[in-house]
Amino acid sequence: MVLKKKKEIQVDAFLLDHQQLEKLKRFSKAEEQNLASLLLHCAQLSNGIQQIQCIKQIMPLVKKMDQNSACDPMVKACLDILGETYFALGVKNPLKKVLASSLNALPEQLMVLAIESFACCLREELQTTDVYVYRKVLDNLASCMEDFTLGRASIKNMFEEVLRFLQKSLLDIQEENRQNHGNRIVQTQLMHDLLIAIKVSMMLVQKLQENIQGSLWKCQESFVWQSMCSLLKSSTNFLMDETLLPTVQTTSGLAVILFIKAMYEPVEELPSLVSDLLLGSVEHAGVPAWFARNCGTLCAGELPGSALLFLCHGALAMLEWKSGSMGENGEKLLLDIVSVLLSLSSELKESSMATSLSRILAIWTSSAIAALASGSPDLKIKLNGNSDIIGKLLEYIYTHWEHPLDAVRHQTKLIFKNLLQIHRATVAGSSEKSDPFFARLVKRLLSLEWHVKGKYASLGCLVECVGTENILQLDRTIPVQILDVMNDQSLAPYASDLLETMFTNHKAYFTLSFQESTWIDKWHDIWVSPLLVILCEGNHDQTTYIIDYYLPKLLKCSPDSLTYMIRILQASADANLGSHSTRGALGALMACLRTARAHGHLELSNIMSSGLVSTECIKQGLVHQHNQVCIDALGLLCETHRSTEIVSMEEMQLTHFFMMYNLSSQSPSVRQQICSLLRKLFCRIQESSQVLYKLEQNKTKQDLLKSSTERHPSGILQQYKDFLSSVCDRLFEALFPGSSHPTRFSALSILGSIAEIFYVPKGQAQVFQLDQEIDSARVQTLIQCFASTFEEVKVLAFGLLMKLREVAFNLQDSKALALLFQAAMDLSTSTKPYDCVTASYLLNFLVHHKELQRICLGKWVEHRPQMEESTSVCPVEKNTLTVIKLLLVRVEEEILQAEKSLLQAAASFPMYGRVHCITGALQQLPFNNLTLVAEWKEMVARLVLMSYKLSAVVSPVVQSSSPEGLIPMDSDSESTSRLQMILHEIQPQDTNDYFIQAKILKEHCKVETEKLTDHRPMESICREMRGKERQTCDVTAQMVLVCCWRSMKEVSLLLGTLCKLLPSQAACEPSEGLISVQQVKNIGDYFKHHLLQSRHRGAFELAYAGFVQLTGMLSRCNSESLHKMPERWLRSVLEEIKSCDPSSTLCATRRSAGIPFYIQALLASEPKKGKTDLLKMTMEELISLATPSNESSGVIPQVHALNILRALFRDTHLGENIMPYVADGIQAAILGFMSPVWAVRNSSTLLFSALITRIFGVKRGKDENSKKNRMTGREFFSRFPSLYPFLLKQLEVVTSTLNSEAEELKTHPSLFLLLLILGRLYPSPMDGTYSALSMAPFVPFIIKCGGSPVYRSREMSGQALVPFVVVNEVPHTVLSLLEGLPDSNTPCIRQNNIHGTLLQVFHLLKSYLESKQLVNLDVQQELSDVVACIRTKLWLAKRPNPCLVTRAAYLDVLVMLSTHLGNFQKQGMQFFGFWEDMNEVISDSELMSGIPCSSAVPGLTQYLQSITKLVVSVLSGTAGPGIQSSSSPAAKQTAKPSLSVVHLLHCEFHEVRLLALEAVLLWVKQRPSKQTAGEGGAVSCLLIELEGTLLTMALKEKNLQCFCKVLEILYNMDLRNVLPKTECSIKMNSDELLTWSLNIVDISNSTEVQSLALKFASKLVIHLLQNHQQISEVVLKKWVQLVVCFCGDEQETKMLLAAAEVLKSVTAFLLISEKLVLGLSDTLALWKCVVLLLQNEDLVVRDAAAEVIQVAQSERKSSKGTEFALRIVNAPMALDLAFGTLCELLQRWGEMRAGVPILLEWLLGDSDPKRDLETSDVEEDDYLFDKGEINFWAEKLTHVRQLSKHILQLLSVTHLTLPDHGELNRLSRIAQDQAQLIGHHLRALPPTPEFSKTTEFTRLAIQNERVSVCLNILNLLKSGDTCKNDNLEK
Repeated sequence: MVLKKKKEIQVDAFLLDHQQLEKLKRFSKAEEQNLASLLLHCAQLSNGIQQIQCIKQIMPLVKKMDQNSACDPMVKACLDILGETYFALGVKNPLKKVLASSLNALPEQLMVLAIESFACCLREELQTTDVYVYRKVLDNLASCMEDFTLGRASIKNMFEEVLRFLQKSLLDIQEENRQNHGNRIVQTQLMHDLLIAIKVSMMLVQKLQENIQGSLWKCQESFVWQSMCSLLKSSTNFLMDETLLPTVQTTSGLAVILFIKAMYEPVEELPSLVSDLLLGSVEHAGVPAWFARNCGTLCAGELPGSALLFLCHGALAMLEWKSGSMGENGEKLLLDIVSVLLSLSSELKESSMATSLSRILAIWTSSAIAALASGSPDLKIKLNGNSDIIGKLLEYIYTHWEHPLDAVRHQTKLIFKNLLQIHRATVAGSSEKSDPFFARLVKRLLSLEWHVKGKYASLGCLVECVGTENILQLDRTIPVQILDVMNDQSLAPYASDLLETMFTNHKAYFTLSFQESTWIDKWHDIWVSPLLVILCEGNHDQTTYIIDYYLPKLLKCSPDSLTYMIRILQASADANLGSHSTRGALGALMACLRTARAHGHLELSNIMSSGLVSTECIKQGLVHQHNQVCIDALGLLCETHRSTEIVSMEEMQLTHFFMMYNLSSQSPSVRQQICSLLRKLFCRIQESSQVLYKLEQNKTKQDLLKSSTERHPSGILQQYKDFLSSVCDRLFEALFPGSSHPTRFSALSILGSIAEIFYVPKGQAQVFQLDQEIDSARVQTLIQCFASTFEEVKVLAFGLLMKLREVAFNLQDSKALALLFQAAMDLSTSTKPYDCVTASYLLNFLVHHKELQRICLGKWVEHRPQMEESTSVCPVEKNTLTVIKLLLVRVEEEILQAEKSLLQAAASFPMYGRVHCITGALQQLPFNNLTLVAEWKEMVARLVLMSYKLSAVVSPVVQSSSPEGLIPMDSDSESTSRLQMILHEIQPQDTNDYFIQAKILKEHCKVETEKLTDHRPMESICREMRGKERQTCDVTAQMVLVCCWRSMKEVSLLLGTLCKLLPSQAACEPSEGLISVQQVKNIGDYFKHHLLQSRHRGAFELAYAGFVQLTGMLSRCNSESLHKMPERWLRSVLEEIKSCDPSSTLCATRRSAGIPFYIQALLASEPKKGKTDLLKMTMEELISLATPSNESSGVIPQVHALNILRALFRDTHLGENIMPYVADGIQAAILGFMSPVWAVRNSSTLLFSALITRIFGVKRGKDENSKKNRMTGREFFSRFPSLYPFLLKQLEVVTSTLNSEAEELKTHPSLFLLLLILGRLYPSPMDGTYSALSMAPFVPFIIKCGGSPVYRSREMSGQALVPFVVVNEVPHTVLSLLEGLPDSNTPCIRQNNIHGTLLQVFHLLKSYLESKQLVNLDVQQELSDVVACIRTKLWLAKRPNPCLVTRAAYLDVLVMLSTHLGNFQKQGMQFFGFWEDMNEVISDSELMSGIPCSSAVPGLTQYLQSITKLVVSVLSGTAGPGIQSSSSPAAKQTAKPSLSVVHLLHCEFHEVRLLALEAVLLWVKQRPSKQTAGEGGAVSCLLIELEGTLLTMALKEKNLQCFCKVLEILYNMDLRNVLPKTECSIKMNSDELLTWSLNIVDISNSTEVQSLALKFASKLVIHLLQNHQQISEVVLKKWVQLVVCFCGDEQETKMLLAAAEVLKSVTAFLLISEKLVLGLSDTLALWKCVVLLLQNEDLVVRDAAAEVIQVAQSERKSSKGTEFALRIVNAPMALDLAFGTLCELLQRWGEMRAGVPILLEWLLGDSDPKRDLETSDVEEDDYLFDKGEINFWAEKLTHVRQLSKHILQLLSVTHLTLPDHGELNRLSRIAQDQAQLIGHHLRALPPTPEFSKTTEFTRLAIQNERVSVCLNILNLLKSGDTCKNDNLEK
C-alpha cells in the first residue's frame, strides 16, 4: 500500500534563430524589463520548465503597458515571434499549452494585432507541400481550435485557405499511401496522418459552425460549398476503403454523417435519409444532385458490413437524440439502427469488427435511454422489456457474454445494464421489484449453471434493480453456492464481484429497514458465517481465491465484522489447528488477520497486547503443515498498510523463527511468496529507517526523551542492523555443502533482495550494508553455487555477485581467480551438457574484473598493446572481446579436428560448450555504446563463419532420417553395426572420413589423435582423456547425437543473438551496424535451410528460437529489402509445399518436422494490430490445400497443410486473429478424417485435437462431463455459423448409412469426431425463440447414431445426446426412447439399436437425477412414469434376451434407478413394485442358478458385474429404515432379498467377488459414522456373520485385487469381533494370525498387499500388547525389522505411507510411553524410521511422518496441562521436535548411558568414505546425464546440526560423562580413522574440485562435518566437561 512517486515531467525548451534574437536584442532595454527583454531572457534559458515560468510572466507585463502600445513596433515584433514559436513547438510539448493559455488573456487592443501575426504564421504553415510535414500543420490546426481564442480567430479569418489545405491534404495523403503499398512502417505513419486530417476537418465544421451556417455558402458555386463537397466525397471514399485501418474508417463514418448534417436541407428529413442509407433503400430521384454526386457509392447497391457499421456509429454519435428534436423520423431511425446492428452481428466475426460492433451497440443503448426521456408512447412500447427488439438484444448478450475478447465481454455487460435502464424508463411509475420482466430475468439467470461467467455480471446488474433481499427469497443458499464456485480461479473474480454487489446492497437494505445494530447478526449469518466454514475446511484453491478476492471486499464493506470473525475463530483455533490439506480455524484466523492488517483495518501490536492473538499462536502458524497457513502467518508479519510502520522486536524474532524452518519448501509458488513477503518487510525496514534518521536529525535527544514513550530511534536502528545481520548469517549458513535446491533458491533470492533494497546511494545514511557482511569464505560459497545443476541457482548467485562485485574481487587473490578461469575453460569443453552453463556463468563473472587481462588471460593470449593504450575502453568490453576471441580460436581448432573425426570430437571436446559461452558473453554486453567497433565487426564476421562451419560438420547427423535411432548406450558389436548403418545412410551428404568406419574409441585413440596433429591446443583438448589411464573412453552413439544437436542449438542461439546487433535504421547507414545486411540475409537462408531439413526435434525447435529473433528484427527494419524478406520466404515455401515436387527435401513425416515452425516464425513477425495480410494469405492457401476438394493436389501437400494448420491454431501469439479460420479448420479435419490415406487421417486427428482446445479452452480437470470446457450451442454456432449446416449435413450423411436394412455393417469414420464436438455443446435456459440456430434438428440424428455398429460410437452418442435435451424435456425423451424398444415377441431384433438406445436412456436419466435434487410432485410423477415404462420392458434384463451386452446395459439403468430411488425413499416416496421386480430379475439371473462353464461368451463379465451391482444396490436400498420398518405386506416381501452377500463372496468369478468386497468395505467404513445417524442398524444387518467368511477368504483367495480388499476390510474391522472367529473358521490363534500376516509381507510381490498386511499386523500387535496378551520376541523383532525395511529411501511411496501410518498408530503406546515396551534398541530403530521418513523426498510421505510428531506433541500437551505445544508442523520443524522429544525420552526412561552412543552412531552416519569414493568415481563418468545419487530435498547436514544441538543440550542438562565406555571408544576410533581418510582424499582433489569433481567434493565436505561434530561430542563425554557453556557453543 505504497503511494507511487510522481514522474518528473520532461519539457523540451524552444530555441529562436539568429534573426529573431537580433530583432529582440534591438528592442530590449537593459535598464527596465519590457516584453522584448523578457522574451530574450526566456529564449536564452535551456530548461523547458524555467521557460514555462518565464512565459507565465508575459501577461502581467502586457497588462501594465499603456493603451497606445498597439502601435509600438516592439509589440508587433514580439507578437510575430510568439506566433512563430507557437507554430514551431511540438503538439505534446507543455510549453504550447502554457503559451496558448497566456495569450488567451491578451487585452482587447492587442487582439487584432496578435490575430494578424498568427494569421501570417498560419498562412505560411498552410503553404507546406511535403506530405510528411502535413502532420505538423494538422497538429497546429487542431491546437488552434482547442480552447485557444487567438488560434480560432486566425482560422476564422483564413477559413477558405484552411479548407483548401484540408481538401488537398486528404487527397495527397491518400495518393502517397497508394504509392507506398507494402511498406508497412510508412503506411502506418500515413494512416495516422490521415486520421488526424479527418479529425481536424470535423473539428473545423463543428467548432466553426457559424462560418458555414447561413444561406450564403449553400449556393452551388461558392468555394466553401465545393470544399465541403470534396471533404464529403473523400470521407465517403475512406469509409468504403477496406484497406485502411479500422480507426480511419470509423472516423470517416462520423465525418460523413457530420458533413451531411451540415449540408442537408430540410433538416427534418435528415433522419429519413440516414435510415434509407442504412437500409439500402435510397432512391436517386429522391436525393439532391450534390448528394448523389459525392455519396453515390453509399446509394449504389448493398454496402459492405464495415461501412454500414461505421455509418451507424456516425448516426449515433453525430445526431441529437436527447431533446426529441428529430421527432418520429428520429425514433424510426433509432429502431432501424438497432436492427441493422443486430443483423451485422451474425456477419462480422473478425475480432476488431466484433469489438467495434459491441461498442456501438452499447452506444445505441445509451442513445435509446436519452431518446426515451422525451420519446413518444409508441417508442416506449417498442422498447419495453417484452418487445421484440429487447428480446433480440438479450439474445446478443447471452451469445457474447462469454466471448474470448475482454472488450466484447465488458461491452456486453454495459449493454445489459443499459437494457435494464431502458425497461425502467418504459415502465416508470410501476414497482420495479415486482416487475414481471425483472422477475423472469432473475429466474432464468438463477437457473443457469454457475460456470457461466456472464451470469455473474448480469445478476449484479439485476441486484441493483430488484435488491438482494428479493433474490435471496427465491433461494437462500445463493451466497454459499457462489462461494463454492470460488475454487476455480477463472470464476473467482466474477464471483467475488457479484458477492460484493449483493452484500453491499443487502447491508444498505438492512440499514434502511431496521433499527441500529439489530440486523448485523442476520447479515453475518448470511455473508460471514459460510465464509468462515469454508476458510476452515475448504480445499487449498478455494480458500486462497476467497482470501484474495472476497475477504478484502467484505472487510472494506464492514470493517466491524473483523471482531466477529476473530471471536468465532479464536474460540475454535486451539481445537481445530488444521492439517496438511485444510487450514483449520488457526489458518483461517491467520488469513483474516493478514488481510485486515494489509488493508489497514488493524494494528498487529494492538491485537498482540490485547491478548486476542498470542505469539505462540503465530509461531504455530509460521511452521504449520499447510503451506498457505505459513505464508499467511508470515504475511501478517510483513504486510502493512503503511510502508513506514516501524518493525517491532516481536516481528523480527518471529521472522527469524520462520526462516529457520521454511527455506526448503519444495513448492516454487511458496518460495516465490516467501521471497516477496520478506522483500516487503525489508522495504519497510528501509523506509522506516529513513524516517528514523530524519527524526534523529530533527530532534535533540532531550526532546526525544520528553516526548517519546516509545523506543529510541538509534536503539531501533541498531535492532534493525542486528536483525538483518542475523538474517544474512542464517542465509549464508543455508548454502552449506549438500543443501537442497529449494533452500539455495530461497536463500539466494532473499540475499538478492537485501542487496538491492539496502543499496547505498551517495550521501544517504543506510541502516545496513550487505557488503560489510561479506568475507572471502562467503564469496567462495557464492561462487560454488555456480556448480549447482539448477540454472536458476546459478542465475541468482551470479546476480548477487554482480551486486557485490567490488567486494568479491577484492577478497579473491589473483591465484584463486586464475584457477577459476582455468576451471571455466576446462568446463567449456566438458562432455556433460550442464558443465558448459557453469563455464558461461564463471566467465561472465570474471570479465568484470579490471585486471583479468593481467591475471588470467596473459598465459592464454598474446599481449595486445594497442588495446591497453585506449584507456577509455570499458574493461568489461575489453575482457569480453578477449575471452570471446580465445573461445573462438579454440572452437575453430576443434572444428578442424571434428571434420577429421566427429566421434573423437563427441567423446573428447564437444564444441557446443564453447559456443554457449560465446553467446552468454555476448548477451551481457551493452551493444549501444561499444568503443572497439572495428574489432567487434571483425569478430562478428568470424563468429558467423564459425557457426556455418560447425553446422556443416554436425548437420548430417541431425538431418538423418532417424537421428533418435542413435541411442545404443553400450559398446557391443550389434549397436556398432547399427551406428555404422546410420552413418552409412548419411554419408552422401558429407565426405568426412569418420563415415568410413564406426570407431569405438578405446584408450589407444589418444595415440591416433597425436598422429593427426601436433598443434599445441590439442594438449589441452586431450588432457581429460589421458587422465583416465585405468579406464576406456568409449564413445556411445548417444554422445554423438547429443554433441550434434546441442551444437546446432547453440549455433542457432548465437546467430539469433547476432541478428539483434543490426541497427533498426539499416537503410540509412548500413556501415554503422556490427553486422551487415548481407550477413543478415545469409543467416536467414541458413535458418531456412535447417528448419526445412532438420529431422531432430531439439534441433529445429531451437533453430526456431533463433529464427524468431531474426524475423522480429526484420519486421522492425526500415530497409525495404529486409522488410519484405519474411513475405518472400513465406510465398516461396508455400509454393514449394503446393508444387509437390518429387525432388523436394521437405520432411513429410514427423508432423512435417521444422516446416510448421518456419511458417510460425514468419507469421510471428507480422504486427498483430494491423491488417495481418500475411496471415490471411497463408491461412487461405493452407485451408484450400487441407480441404480435399479434388485429388489432383496430392497427399503430401495436404499432410503438410494439416500439420502447419495444427501448429498455427496452437500458437498463442496469433491470438484472436486466427479465430475466423477455425470453422474452416474443423471442416478440413473432419473431411480429412475420411481420407483413405493413413497420413492424412493422422494429421487430421492432430489438427482436430488442437482446434477443440482452441475453441473450448485447455482442459484442466479430469471430469469428462464437466461443463467447464463447453459452450452453449447458440454461442458455438453464432461464433462459427458455417459449422451449423456443415455438421448437420455430415450427421445426416452418417445416419443415412447406419439404418439401412442391409446385413453388411457400414462404419462412417467421421461419426466419432462429430459426436466429440456435439458432446461439448449444451443447451442454455436462455435459448429464446429468436435463434435461427436451434439445437433441435440435431436430436433425431444423434438418436439414430445410437444404432452404430461401433461400440464406442454408441457410447459417444449416449453422452452427446445429454446436452441437446433440456432438463425438463428428459422424462418425455426417455419415455419415447423406451417405447421404441422391442417387445420379446418382436420378429427381427437388432441388438446394436437396443444397446444404443439403452446407453442414451442411461446417460439422460443420470444427468436428470443428478441435476434435479428437488423433491417435488412433478419429479415424483415423472419418475413413476419412467419406472412404469421400464417395468414393461423388463424382459430385456432376463434370460429371454440372449445378448448379455444389452442385458448388462439394461441392468445398469436399473442399478442407477435403484440407487436414486433408495435416496428418494428417505424422503417418503415408495416404489415397492419396483423392488419386487428387481428381486425377480435377481432370482432369474445366472448368479442364482450358477453359470455354465463355457464362460467365453461375449459380454459375460460385463453382465456379471452389472447384476452384482444390482444385488448390492437392492441390498442397500431395501436395508434402509423406510422399508425395514414398514408394516405393509409388500414392504415385508421386498425386505427379503433374494441373494445374500455371502453368496456373492463365494462366487467363482473374481469380478463378482471384487464388487461384493468393495460394497462390504464401504459398509464397514460407514458403520461407525452411521451409528450416530440412526442407520447403523441397516448397515450392521448386512455385515452379520461376515468375519468368518472373510478370514477363510484371506487364506484361500488367489486373485490379487480381491485379496487386497479382504485385507483392507479386516484392517478396518473391529479386532474384538474378528479375533474370536479365528479359531473356528481358520484354526489359528491370534499369535499365529500375526505370524501369518507378517509372512504375507515377506513373500508378497505386490506393494499394496505388503502395505495392507503390515498395517493389519501392526494393528494386531498393538491390540495384543494393550490387552496384555503374549507375543513371542522373535515375532516382535520381525515386525520391527519389517517396519524398518519399509522406511528405506528406495521403497515405493505406497509402502512409505503405510510405514508412516503404522508409526503414527504405535506412537502413543510404543514410542512415547512412560516405560519402554519394546526395549531400547527396537524403540530407537522405530524412531530412526520416523527421522528417515521426515527427510524423504516426497512431500506426502513427510507430511504423513509429521503426524507422528503431532501425536507425540498432543500427548505431551495433555499430560503437561496448559503449556503451548507446536502440533501441526512441517517436516523441518517436526525433525527438530523429533530429536528434542527423543532426548527427553532417554532421560525419562533412564537410558542415557545406552542411548547417547546410539545417537552418536546416527550422527556419524553409516557410510564408509572409502567405499563411497570408489562408487563415486565410477558414477562420475558412467552416464552422460547422470549427476550421481541425489535426494533433491534431504539435507544431511541439517539433520546432523539439529541432532548435535539436542545431544549437547541433553548433556548440558544432565552432566552425563562416560569416561571408559567401550562403545564410545569404538566410535572414537572409527571417527578418527574416517577423519584421516577424508583429509587425505580432500588433499588429493584437483585445484577447483567444486567444479571438476562436484559430487565427490560435496560428499567429502558433508562427511567431514559429520565426523568433526561427532569427535567434539565424544571428547566432551570423555573429559566430563559437558556442563561448560563454551563447549556447548561449539
